[in-house]
Amino acid sequence: MSDDPRVSTAILISGRGSNMASLVAAAAEPGYPARIDLVVSNRPGAPGLARAEAAGIATATVDHKAFPDRESFERALDARLREASIALVVLAGFMRVLTPWFVARWEGRLVNIHPSLLPAFRGTDTHARALAAGVAEHGCSVHLVTADLDAGPVIAQETVPVLPGDTAETLAARVLEREHVLYPRALATLASHIARNRA
Repeated sequence: MSDDPRVSTAILISGRGSNMASLVAAAAEPGYPARIDLVVSNRPGAPGLARAEAAGIATATVDHKAFPDRESFERALDARLREASIALVVLAGFMRVLTPWFVARWEGRLVNIHPSLLPAFRGTDTHARALAAGVAEHGCSVHLVTADLDAGPVIAQETVPVLPGDTAETLAARVLEREHVLYPRALATLASHIARNRA
């Protein structure tokens, strides 16, 4: 596989892996610059693991509850990624805040999707907060992960209109549809950049 120009990529999940599924589908297309080599969950039995296995992708579980602290969990996670020769790490519904140590280890090669048009509505409950603020547009952002939560450089964004009568749930569903379009496009951009710098 050493002559494969695609960038070896791992996806970190905690749950069903809906964004993971869109990334796996995109990576199966000819010419896509990232290759999904590993899916890791911090929760044993996460439904996304079965979805990845069904797609023929290697999976692993690094259960955060099995470790005494965040650092030891992240060191085990980092070791698993390096063992698989991963070059790019994608967070897709990974429900752990990563420490500055891990973020620094993967600087420029760690990416996340956030359900808002960053820098607006960092953190949680983005859809309810967008509605409360009365914004006309909402959306999602793919960004590089830095030690400052949801504050890394934005790679790409997708917008959706906020409609009359929207609830947090209806808005979330519409944003999620755009996430499934945005994340594969943004991952391709980042993987192509990494491949060019590696050449």
